Amino acid sequence: MTESEPHTKLHRDGSVWSRGFMRGDDMDGYWEWFRVDGTIMRSGTFDRGRQVGVWTTYDRSGAPHKETRFPD
Repeated sequence: MTESEPHTKLHRDGSVWSRGFMRGDDMDGYWEWFRVDGTIMRSGTFDRGRQVGVWTTYDRSGAPHKETRFPD
C-alpha cells in the first residue's frame, strides 16, 4: 500500500498555493489552499481523492465564512 506523502504547490510568485498529502495520484488527508497574500482560502479532507467531512471556506481576512459537509 502506498503511503501518503507531503505535497505543496506554489503560486507564480513562490508563495504557497496549496499543501496537503498525496497518495499516489490522489489527494489524501487534510489540505489547505491559500490566496497570494498568504491568507487561507479553503481547507478540508480527502479520502483517496474524494472530499469527506467538513470543508471550510474563509473570507479575505482568514475568518471562517462557510462550512460544507461531504459524506464520509
